[in-house]
Amino acid sequence: MEQTCHCHKTKKRDEAEYKRLINRLSRIEGQIRGIRRMVENDAYCPDILIQASAVSAAINAFNRELLSAHIHTCVANDIREGKDEVIDELVDTIQKMMR
Repeated sequence: MEQTCHCHKTKKRDEAEYKRLINRLSRIEGQIRGIRRMVENDAYCPDILIQASAVSAAINAFNRELLSAHIHTCVANDIREGKDEVIDELVDTIQKMMR
């Protein structure tokens, strides 16, 4: 008998959060394309490294914003509903992010 997995959660984001996240990702995507062009055009290594560092900072900023939204919405709502297992999930997520 085949079973359907219902283990993947989803979240409906409000329009403002969605736009903020998509805008950040679009900027990061543009930065990545810029780094690729730098490599293709034989740019000087330190120049590429500086741009790569900027991308890392941008991804970290994206992660902080998404984590904050997650805590304020999903985690808070689950705790209010008595679903304390969300705390373990949050701790696990943060530990994975810190690797």
